[in-house]
Amino acid sequence: MTFDLPVERQGTSVPPSPSTSPSPGHGSTLDTVDIVVLVIYFLLVLGVGLWSMWRTKRSTVDGYFLAGKNMTWWPVGASLFASNIGSGHFIGLAGSGAAAGIGAIAYEWNGMMMVLLLGWLFLPIYIASGVTTMPEYLQRRFGGRRTQLFIAILSLFIYIFTKISLALQWNIYLAVVLFQFPTLYDPADLTILSLCVGFVEVGGWNAFMEGYGKAIPSIRVPNSTCGIPREDAFHIFRDPVTSDLPWPGVIVGMSIPSMWYWCSDQVIVQRSLAAKTLTHAKGGSLLAAYLKVLPFFAIMIPGMISRILYTDEVACAEPEVCREICGNPVGCSDIAYAKLVMELLPAGLRGLMMAVMIAALMSSLTSIFNSASTIFTMDLWKSFRSRASEWELMIVGRVFVLVLVVVSVLWIPVVQASQGGQLFIYIQSISTYLQPPVSIIFLMGCFWKRTNEKGAFWGLAIGLVVGCIRMLLDFIYPAPLCYEEDDRPAVLKYVHYLYFSMLLSFITLVVVVVVSLATEEPKPEQVKPLLTFKKMKMIPLRFLHLNKRSVLWRKSPVYNSLLMQTSSFASL
Repeated sequence: MTFDLPVERQGTSVPPSPSTSPSPGHGSTLDTVDIVVLVIYFLLVLGVGLWSMWRTKRSTVDGYFLAGKNMTWWPVGASLFASNIGSGHFIGLAGSGAAAGIGAIAYEWNGMMMVLLLGWLFLPIYIASGVTTMPEYLQRRFGGRRTQLFIAILSLFIYIFTKISLALQWNIYLAVVLFQFPTLYDPADLTILSLCVGFVEVGGWNAFMEGYGKAIPSIRVPNSTCGIPREDAFHIFRDPVTSDLPWPGVIVGMSIPSMWYWCSDQVIVQRSLAAKTLTHAKGGSLLAAYLKVLPFFAIMIPGMISRILYTDEVACAEPEVCREICGNPVGCSDIAYAKLVMELLPAGLRGLMMAVMIAALMSSLTSIFNSASTIFTMDLWKSFRSRASEWELMIVGRVFVLVLVVVSVLWIPVVQASQGGQLFIYIQSISTYLQPPVSIIFLMGCFWKRTNEKGAFWGLAIGLVVGCIRMLLDFIYPAPLCYEEDDRPAVLKYVHYLYFSMLLSFITLVVVVVVSLATEEPKPEQVKPLLTFKKMKMIPLRFLHLNKRSVLWRKSPVYNSLLMQTSSFASL
């Protein structure tokens, strides 16, 4: 795919972009050998998926939703990483790198700390409670049904309007909805290929650093900042007032929704609960934390290289030109990674890289679909059909996936127009409007015994009302383009979404504390998981490695409690 764009620039003397003359021998279409590689790859994936279905006995609820609870540390860690890496990275993270530099990588590196909190702090609480979903934990902790149902519905809402809608976008390079097969493949090991080839093409690291600042499109609005790279493009901690990612928000406001995702989101927690022991779950968290370093080198930097090599397309700055290139007048930075792959790699490797990208999207989608159907089936459907058979639950879970796809596809136009066309930033902004109240009540439920059901419910309800108001204002008053005046309400113009995350968390915390103190204390059985968790921390680690027939293990103070609640401590 090529576009005949004039090389004369308006208001700049930067040399013409190389995007008008791609390297010979490369193209934007798949050759026969690429198609053969794709077919062979997906036949292998299908075989692995069918074998996995048979091995984990997916005809049962535990087998279908928790992989038989028999995973060791390395597939748990790979699954955590692969479930996180998807279209939000190959499309969104690379696109944010192309549009605004390395700032968005802070979300990835923040996740490194949060996934460790999952393994060492929150998983023991889940195990002590004997639950399979976070809404189920809240129901046991607070009692009643309304908080659990509220959280379950909210989780489905977040899946639809942030994760699935993004993954299902129909892109000229990434038509991935045709390939919905199960996969256990971890794509990170091959994406470094694009980085190496990109550096060779751009001329090395120094040329990359210099070239990004000069990557200005030939057609742009005169006397505006349109298409000009940010001066702080190579900074993670940016100005606290005027930047796109203020550093106080990165440190505090980013951590709160990140904690929701890594420590309570069903997609992630479900992977960890599938481990056969707590030790294996912790090992998986540690492996995932190490792997989180890779997206910076394997995805974000290639996206920035793509802007240098194909400036007029990736960094287009005039709405009609952008509409012609990618169908989105707001911008085309999110084609950066796929453009680099299709233009630079030779036949064969191009097909292999497309298979890697599609594998990441499939892994992300199947994780989200499985987790969303788990929440709907186990937390909502069973609330109304308490005597439903396993076969009925399986059918309901599969049908619900089809409903998710339909609703998500209808939301795609809104996703494309949000946050200046940066889909990764769209996900993060929506997360800061919806996730902080959940994080706060989850933290309070885990670590403050006085938190009761009324405090949790009203904190969640008021927090979500405030968050939804801000989210609706974002949709009603979208951010202006680079040549437009910013006449949005002050709460949008002057309060960054990361600062709003901090404010929303504080509001929720105050409501939870005030309402809990003003109403009755929770019942003893509601705080029992917390007491069990405290006893678990008192057990020497060596006891957890002993066989359950061991005299020492049998004498441990919570042996009977743990044995009834989970099989995770049988032995390694």
